[in-house]
Amino acid sequence: MTQSTPSFPEVGDVEAAATVRLSAEQFERAARYGVVAEVEPGQRLPNDLTLCDTATLADGLVAYGPGGFAGELSVLTGQKPALSVRVVTAGRVHRLDRPAFRRLMAQQTDLSDLFLRALIARRRLLRLSAEQTTRIIGDPRGGDGLALRVFLSRQGLPHLWLDAASVEAHAVLNREGLREDDLPVAFTPDGILRRVTPGVLGERLGLTYRAAGRGVVDLAVVGAGPAGLGAAVYGASEGLSTLLVDAVATGGQAATSARIENYLGFPFGLSGSDLTTRAAVQALKFGAEIASPCEVAALRTGEKEHVLVLSDGTEVPARAVVVATGAAYRTLPIARWDHFVGRGIYHAATDLEAQGVAGEAVAVVGGANSAGQASLHLARYAEHVTLIVRSADLGAKMSAYLVERIRADPRITVRTGTEITGLMGEERLDGLTVTGLGEPLACRGLFSFIGAVAATGWLAGPALDEDGFVLTDGPGALPFETSVPGVFAAGDVRHASLKRVAAAVGEGASAVRSVHQALARG
Repeated sequence: MTQSTPSFPEVGDVEAAATVRLSAEQFERAARYGVVAEVEPGQRLPNDLTLCDTATLADGLVAYGPGGFAGELSVLTGQKPALSVRVVTAGRVHRLDRPAFRRLMAQQTDLSDLFLRALIARRRLLRLSAEQTTRIIGDPRGGDGLALRVFLSRQGLPHLWLDAASVEAHAVLNREGLREDDLPVAFTPDGILRRVTPGVLGERLGLTYRAAGRGVVDLAVVGAGPAGLGAAVYGASEGLSTLLVDAVATGGQAATSARIENYLGFPFGLSGSDLTTRAAVQALKFGAEIASPCEVAALRTGEKEHVLVLSDGTEVPARAVVVATGAAYRTLPIARWDHFVGRGIYHAATDLEAQGVAGEAVAVVGGANSAGQASLHLARYAEHVTLIVRSADLGAKMSAYLVERIRADPRITVRTGTEITGLMGEERLDGLTVTGLGEPLACRGLFSFIGAVAATGWLAGPALDEDGFVLTDGPGALPFETSVPGVFAAGDVRHASLKRVAAAVGEGASAVRSVHQALARG
């Protein structure tokens, strides 16, 4: 269980938010949810939200005196705590374990906002503290390193990244007797992880699903993109025991969008990562559980309940299921495409990828909004951006406001009616051959936004269309219900969906209404 930390602008002064104290009235209300305990100097406390009555506590970043409270975002998410709280001066505290803290969050709106801002601010302080974080050494330009770095970023996990090519990284590797084939390497409080993957690190940090002592959940949501997050927020807020699982990390493809400017209520735009991490914290606030990375290998359907079978064989029984796995990236049928993925070919254009090609010539392939947004964002970093569009009309699938901005940007060259025919380079991409151009196009980064296919290879039972998208709303079915009663689909994975972030959120929320009706019919 996890979740990412949003960069909420309203948090304001991070240190002030991290060290906020409760008024006497607020403290009294919060203390009703806790258990009183007397503590002694040097004592280590469990990963609870701990209110300081007369004792003073510290966690290595901040000290908390009377009226303050100790605890980090892991109190809410359930992940392994990043900080250890110890007693500085003896006295009395009130401890709220996770169930008690969730009750407070659900019942005390003002306290919920105060605690949430403080926990987010502390996570942000923690991410700036090299001494308190997991350290990773890897090649941020290689496939394995980039995958790990994207995972850490999207999960909001405090970490210090060292480029394997740096002098500091070499010194650490030599000191620890590590070699290049050990990369990526993670240094955690529990030891060193060689050739670490997101899955292994997620398990070590307590982010994956734990089945011990579990019963049947009311709602299991597969896929943590906008549709899945929408379903989780509305399911949990309406009293359903809700579990959200994702094979990679929270946010889905939406999290890779550098800027979304047409989402209702955000006139100045926001990044896809910011939007989805806000939604994830919101789901956690209402009591949803999030497990990631957590891959679902199969769905076994039944009359009274359905069972998600995870890739490690763990079974998760649920009374209702929302499938929101979205779609997988399309590739071009060009030699060595797979070889260059993560070594010059990318399916996202966030700051992480853009920084890796700063000052270089790059290309974007695609003709829809995601390609246009990526081109404008990359132009801030790259020497020059070439936008390659197969259609003869840039505005065929792209919003007019993006077309206008791209045409006006001297850093972007648009080549319509053009296709990529070849990839150049040895270990890393350094050029392209394209139709209509007599010489190779210098390119250190190719950002591909050419669409996707339904991510339903794991799904058996519900009817699919010829392209693998889930069919819903059949005769006698509830809205968003598949051909299997009690199994629903929302977002990009659903046949004839709109393929827009706002629509996906709405579908996820609307599917929950049908879930309630399905549970009521027994």
